[in-house]
Amino acid sequence: MAKVTLDEWAAAEFKTPPSPNTLRKWAREGRIAPAPVKHGRSYYVESDAHYQEPIKPAHRTTGGSLISRIMRDCHGAQAA
Repeated sequence: MAKVTLDEWAAAEFKTPPSPNTLRKWAREGRIAPAPVKHGRSYYVESDAHYQEPIKPAHRTTGGSLISRIMRDCHGAQAA
C-alpha cells in the first residue's frame, strides 16, 4: 500500500478530521495502526491504517491514601 500524510489519511478516515496536533499526538502514542513512520517533520501512514483506542491499564489499589500507608508503616497495622 502507498503511504500518505497524516492529514490526507485523516481526511479520508474521518468526516471531520482532527487537528494536525491531535494527529501527531496519536502517531506518537501509537493510536494509529499500523504505526506511522516519521521522515523529517512529517509522519506518513499506510492508506488503510485505522485509529485504535488505547488500552486502559487496570486500576490498582495500593492500600488507601498516602497518609494511611505512612501511618501503617510507622505504627504498624493498628494505625490504619
